[in-house]
Amino acid sequence: MAPNHLSVREMRDDEKPLVLEMLKAGVKDTENRVALHALTRPPALLLLAAASSGLRFVLASFALALLLPVFLAVAAVKLGLRARWGSLPPPGGLGGPWVAVRGSGDVCGVLALAPGANVGDGARVTRLSVSRWHRRRGVGRRLLAFAESRARAWAGSMGEPRARLVVPVAVAAWGLAGLLEACGYQAEGGWGCMGYMLVREFSKDL
Repeated sequence: MAPNHLSVREMRDDEKPLVLEMLKAGVKDTENRVALHALTRPPALLLLAAASSGLRFVLASFALALLLPVFLAVAAVKLGLRARWGSLPPPGGLGGPWVAVRGSGDVCGVLALAPGANVGDGARVTRLSVSRWHRRRGVGRRLLAFAESRARAWAGSMGEPRARLVVPVAVAAWGLAGLLEACGYQAEGGWGCMGYMLVREFSKDL
């Protein structure tokens, strides 16, 4: 998409329902892959097997005792992802959220930022989603460039020792991870469960 056909501005109140649907759709694209990744790790399989064995003494159905822990674990992973990335972000110290808008006025992407927890942590991307109809058309790169400019301006105004942007990415979001690596970001840690990574954090000094 040509740069003059795309602009970034703050989200309007009447755009909240559309942005919320876009965020939910973005989570749905990866939640099944994240759940599969999380629940096929050896510790998770061991816990599911133990839960199934315990339920066999309570439930009369062997199939129900086998499948119920799996369904509950998948539901917990999906609800956690939706609560973290599938909802509108609270107001932050960096303004926003912002939306990417085509020349015709169609909203095709959303971005939200928040300051890091500690001095020197820089800014963090808390929401980054692009409409599936506009992916691979440069919208993600445009939003990322806008996030970097906001992070630089915020670091300068706050007297931060360095300008830095951190982007958390679910392990199954290969497209976003590839975009960040192509833009000079490096994976530096993350968080997960039982010793296995579920969310990687990509960062870049600006």
